[in-house]
Amino acid sequence: MQRKAYVPGVAALLAALLAGCTGGSDTGGTADGSNSEDTGTATTTAQPGRYRTLPEPCGAVGEDTLDSLLPGITRLTDEDQREKAYAGEATLTYDNDRKVGCRWKVESSTATDRLHIDLERVVSYDDTVSDDSQAEQLFATLQDTADLPAPTATGTTDAAPKREKETATHAASPSTDPSPSAPTPDLQPRLLDDLGDEAFVDDELSSAGSTAQQRTVTVAFRTSNVIVTIEYEEQAAAVGVVPDSEEMQDRARKLASRLADSLSG
Repeated sequence: MQRKAYVPGVAALLAALLAGCTGGSDTGGTADGSNSEDTGTATTTAQPGRYRTLPEPCGAVGEDTLDSLLPGITRLTDEDQREKAYAGEATLTYDNDRKVGCRWKVESSTATDRLHIDLERVVSYDDTVSDDSQAEQLFATLQDTADLPAPTATGTTDAAPKREKETATHAASPSTDPSPSAPTPDLQPRLLDDLGDEAFVDDELSSAGSTAQQRTVTVAFRTSNVIVTIEYEEQAAAVGVVPDSEEMQDRARKLASRLADSLSG
């Protein structure tokens, strides 16, 4: 009789214990409550940029484009000199996947022309900042350094640039007037809305003096995590001749568009 009474008691105890365990699982919790603090704490890693490599810079500009930007190149009679002029000179770099560039220089009887292109692939080493965002910050610094005139209410740029420099002039050909007329707003240093993700053009003319004037046109743009900078310079051979702003800006912007297209491809 005692044996029969004892067995049901043990069974009841086991049933109670099993019921307790089952009840704990129904609440969705765990014995140590480890899942209660994990929900929503995972950190999202920023996305890498679109570009992982850069093009070979000296081969990125075709001969037809160089003929336009450096007119003296077609006047070189020595074949070796002409081939060397077309080839350009790569700028020193320690990582061709991060930063590359190339320079060209051609002298002629009318002017000395120089072209420099620089391509930088931006990589963020912060998991919370994307390559694109890092490139955007660097481009903003580059734009601030250019110190472009502030836009006016009409959408053009202010006629008075923030820094002292001779602003662009609008002429059909190089001018012999050492005191150019008021700059045309369309040729002022300004932001560009038809190139890459963001872009600007700068235009600087050296101060008039005893030497020939030099104009430097800079076009810079960003596409994803790559920043491209083009510096195009022309110094007239004769004193008083002013390199044409419209012509130089047009050439530099066409080159920028070609480089942007090649990156997109």
